[in-house]
Amino acid sequence: MSYDQRYSGKIYDVAVIGAGITGSMTAYKLAKYKLSVIVLEKGSDIASGATKANSAIVHAGFDAVPGALKGKLNADGCRQIKEISEKLNVHYDNCGSLVCAFGEADERHLDLLYSRGIANGVEGMRIIRGDELFELEPQLSRECTAALFAPTAGIVCPWGLCIAVCEAAAVNGADFLFSYEAKKVEQRGGYLEINGDDTPIRARYIVNASGLGADLLVENDISPDGEEEPLRLNPRRGEYMLLDTSEGGVAKHTLFVCPSEKGKGILVSPTVHGNVIVGPNAHEVDCRDNTTTTPEGIDEISAGARRLIPHINLRAAITQFAGVRPTPTTKAKDFVIKTSKRFPTLLHAAGIDSPGLACGPAVADYIVGKLGEMGLPLLPNPDFSDSRPPSPCFKAMSDEEKAAAIKENPAFGRIICRCETVTEAEIVDAITRPVGARDLDGVKRRVRAGMGRCQGGFCSPRVTAILSRLLHKDMYDITKKGEGSEILSRPDDRD
Repeated sequence: MSYDQRYSGKIYDVAVIGAGITGSMTAYKLAKYKLSVIVLEKGSDIASGATKANSAIVHAGFDAVPGALKGKLNADGCRQIKEISEKLNVHYDNCGSLVCAFGEADERHLDLLYSRGIANGVEGMRIIRGDELFELEPQLSRECTAALFAPTAGIVCPWGLCIAVCEAAAVNGADFLFSYEAKKVEQRGGYLEINGDDTPIRARYIVNASGLGADLLVENDISPDGEEEPLRLNPRRGEYMLLDTSEGGVAKHTLFVCPSEKGKGILVSPTVHGNVIVGPNAHEVDCRDNTTTTPEGIDEISAGARRLIPHINLRAAITQFAGVRPTPTTKAKDFVIKTSKRFPTLLHAAGIDSPGLACGPAVADYIVGKLGEMGLPLLPNPDFSDSRPPSPCFKAMSDEEKAAAIKENPAFGRIICRCETVTEAEIVDAITRPVGARDLDGVKRRVRAGMGRCQGGFCSPRVTAILSRLLHKDMYDITKKGEGSEILSRPDDRD
């Protein structure tokens, strides 16, 4: 079925541009109302941009300046992510965080963060020292003199969270269109028309949650409060290392150094899958999709990690990666959620950098509220289903559960990814669920096939074959992450 047949003849109530944390959460929240919604994503899958490459931290909310949107929304978003994760079966761990001070100057900054946290509604914070600190984190550097402990902070699988809320939105009627770059918006009588990739999409309201491209959709259209110049987004790259699960006990909490104007600094944190993540640094780059890693950058984050945990085994790194976040040029460095100057039913959600993940659900609530003020009817959907069946996880089953699963479905007996113990049954489920995987990275993000030590060296051919079979596509058309990343080269016809 062509895009035209499925989408072009319809006028949606709301089109959401972008399927990162902001767009995904907005679609989920809008699904609670009697609305027709479509999500347009430039990438080949959910969470294809900044959301797929961040620290995966659910920040407590003590860093933002009180009164800013970040300050108003973070603590609420943190609470909601825990609740949503429980409802929708998302990997989440309320591990808490420690901001570590190294001397008197840092300790004064802890006092500032504590006072901000109180103003922002963060609960349970306290400053700890000495034996209590090192009982919580035995491998922490003994040069650490104090730490701000925030027990409400957590860690989550960022793409897992986005996938879950998008599945819920899809079950409740939302449409999704991938590999679609929204390039232009035009007014057409009582609706707006989005043009991109030869397929016009029509909607009465638009939410521009396109991440690094949010300032480009309509040129010079976003005017932050108190600013003379229109908003521009500067790409700021952060590099990371991911350590093997063998190092999983090195940090029990998310460990920060005191933040700077560039960000929250290099951290060491557990992940919900048992790995350890180290990073990021923060450097502005010229290109918005520059996700390369550099030897200098890896040296920088290595030094930052050793400052927190001197004996951390960085030789256990199984991969390096980088993400680019949309840093606003505004003086306030705050989120910018503003109505378009040109189109009264277009709402921009721009500059959603850190703590955008933690704020995600609260940002979406704010967006839905703004849409209501703009005239969108918000009538509750009595048929809204706020649940999601769990994805099967063979690795987590007991021996008895594994035997029963294999008896019921022999595909559970075929291990495709040895590193992460992922079965064919799990991969089939990932492809056939609502808004399912369509490429190797989509499978990887949903069930971790390719996330282990060999980084897909063993399982990629087998996953490619399963995708080909279930999607009824030639194996030469199966990609790693959308068009231009085909796994197999076609044989030359002349041969």
